[in-house]
Amino acid sequence: MSSCSRVALVTGANKGVGFAITRDLCRLFSGDVVLTARDEARGRAAVQQLQAEGLSPRFHQLDITDLQSIRALRDFLRREYGGLNVLVNNAAIAFQTDDPTPFDIQAELTVKTNFFATRNICTELLPIMKPHGRVVNISSLQGLQALENCSEDLQEKFRCETLTEGDLVDLMNKFVEDTKNEVHEKEGWPHSAYGVSKLGVTVLSRILARRLEEKRKADRILLNACCLGWVEADMAGDHSSRTVEEGAETPVYLALLPPDATEPQGQLVCDKIVQSWSVHWNPWRYLELNDSARP
Repeated sequence: MSSCSRVALVTGANKGVGFAITRDLCRLFSGDVVLTARDEARGRAAVQQLQAEGLSPRFHQLDITDLQSIRALRDFLRREYGGLNVLVNNAAIAFQTDDPTPFDIQAELTVKTNFFATRNICTELLPIMKPHGRVVNISSLQGLQALENCSEDLQEKFRCETLTEGDLVDLMNKFVEDTKNEVHEKEGWPHSAYGVSKLGVTVLSRILARRLEEKRKADRILLNACCLGWVEADMAGDHSSRTVEEGAETPVYLALLPPDATEPQGQLVCDKIVQSWSVHWNPWRYLELNDSARP
């Protein structure tokens, strides 16, 4: 076992916001920080870059779409640290708006990676989270926009406080199936695979946090989702106004909530502020009110 028993882990951390989050955690977290990436060469290059800055991250390969890869990481954490203190689920994909890939393929791959793979990470790693652990799922303003563009029936389902994980899985599968049958808009879905995938991540976070409160309340594990704003590495492209360092601020804040904190829990957090998304919420109004996030 490592001489340092505390450990934080960031997925998709070889570039962009994931890299910035890892850098901040290396500076601020009292313990080891594990940088993970699907591509080992790129991951190790990122570690070397941080080492050149005087920081000391560790590297572990992780393909979040590969269950065996997730379980190998889980076993490593058990063996080296006896569990996990901080988990930041950052890894995700997005197709550019001008990508010629058929929409149903985009939907299937995006939901598989951003929602189902993130869910698999949580399924495998939440059981080894140590008391006072912190879990941060990176969501997006586009998830909230997707919610607003859903039919009233779908909005009611996603906002339902008693929605189960199984119900949510069924909804995400239905979106993918409806895109294949070219009826997704008729069925009340928005035309945004990325948005729907991140909506799923936000709702999943609420469900998992509720379960932690029920099953492991004494351990005070906090699990939240967060929006980064329009950062350079995000899908905002030319509209981005935040640096990746600015985008990292909220996830790092949530990752380092003090041990005696009891909230936020199961919330969506933007600019370190809990967002009330159970009622109609306009992310574009959020941008108007936050100069640093304005595209």
